[in-house]
Amino acid sequence: MFNAFFKARPRLRAALFGLAVCSPAFVVGISQAFAQEAAGPVAYSSDRLSVEVIGSGPDVILIPGLASSRDVWRTEAGRLAPMHRVHLVQLAGFAGEPWHHGDGPFVAPVVEALATYIDAAGLDHPAVIGHSMGGLSALMLAQQYPASVGRVMSVDSLPFFSAMYGPQVTAENARPFAEQAAVGILNADDAGFRAGQAQTAIGLVRDPTTRIAMVDWSMASDRHAMAAAIRDVMTTDARPGLGATTTPVWAVYAADADGGTPAAMADALWSGEYAALPGVTLIRVDDSRHFIMADQPDRLAAIIDRFLDQ
Repeated sequence: MFNAFFKARPRLRAALFGLAVCSPAFVVGISQAFAQEAAGPVAYSSDRLSVEVIGSGPDVILIPGLASSRDVWRTEAGRLAPMHRVHLVQLAGFAGEPWHHGDGPFVAPVVEALATYIDAAGLDHPAVIGHSMGGLSALMLAQQYPASVGRVMSVDSLPFFSAMYGPQVTAENARPFAEQAAVGILNADDAGFRAGQAQTAIGLVRDPTTRIAMVDWSMASDRHAMAAAIRDVMTTDARPGLGATTTPVWAVYAADADGGTPAAMADALWSGEYAALPGVTLIRVDDSRHFIMADQPDRLAAIIDRFLDQ
């Protein structure tokens, strides 16, 4: 059923599978030493996530995507820190973080862990911003724990990622392909895995430095965590809960006429998939691939400022 999609839309395919095979390690414009210096103390840790806190002011939670380090948000966190208390999430199993849960589940426990952290830290309706799978987790957090979240921004994230394959796809008939993707992650040898990640990175981000960093971060991730995550991402459908969602949501998405997703295709996909969400704010960022924070950091920063000031 999906073969025609694979042939016709290779970059949308890359955007989905790149979540698992190319971890988004955005350390652009700063050296590793600067990143280490800028890092704050880990204020909270569980078997599902850890949280680093920097800055002071209204609370903002930043969630990375599949196989990502929290450094995907490092530059933006540093920019926000003078005015906000920023909570940089690191998901277990990714970018060297320990993993103790075999092949799953992944997404639902992360959502529960985020709610636990908000309660344990005494946060008052924080803003939650998530990239890719992190955006899906943020949306589910708002659906399941509406009293805990002030507002949500999803960055190039859909409520059902397998909708990229077409309107006929459901979580159930995506399941065999999700399992195939998970098995591929587990069975690939290191050399083949690295080569695949490097190739897929080209479809996910323009910046060559970020492409290299993405491969390094994902090679440090636990394969079982990645397999569990891609299986969950491909079969998790948050669309049925959109109509009852009361938390304000902004959905920021990328379009790129030169090698990425064309604007018309992106508009149709995001407007269609978020149609049932009352009052959703949809914002397209042109000349960017999946990692908007790498390809268009200034534009995303301006959007985040407007989001936090609303």
